[in-house]
Amino acid sequence: MPFDREDAGFRWPVRVYWEDTDAGGIVYHTAYLRFAERARTEMLRAAGIDQSRLLADTGVAFAVARMEVDFKRPAVLDDALEVAVHLTELAQASLRLAQVIRRGPDELVRLAVRLACIDRRGRPVRLPRDVGAAIAEQTGHSHLDTDRPVLA
Repeated sequence: MPFDREDAGFRWPVRVYWEDTDAGGIVYHTAYLRFAERARTEMLRAAGIDQSRLLADTGVAFAVARMEVDFKRPAVLDDALEVAVHLTELAQASLRLAQVIRRGPDELVRLAVRLACIDRRGRPVRLPRDVGAAIAEQTGHSHLDTDRPVLA
């Protein structure tokens, strides 16, 4: 899942609040998952994808199917962080993202996330073509051929 700062297609700022930390003022590990989720949601919003409307109109939703997290350095109370989101694979019913949480130039956390496209019953369904194209464009893959099932 390597990518550098300039390669990240979408970035979202996050501030560390008291509620994100433990008693010592260090960010609790689950807070990073919330930060990453917010960045993914805002990436979709920036691509013109309203998840509530997507579900209401098409019956399609995204669910985390797999996640790997590498914790490298801690963040602390009041830190200004940036969460980068990079599309690494677009398949017929899922997508893979690499995410990096940074404080300035320092990489704190790296995530590899696979999102499954599911229906209301939790069954895998095909990602709507226009949704895949919007995500690809928002994350810097506007050259994506949406007829191909996988982005390499």
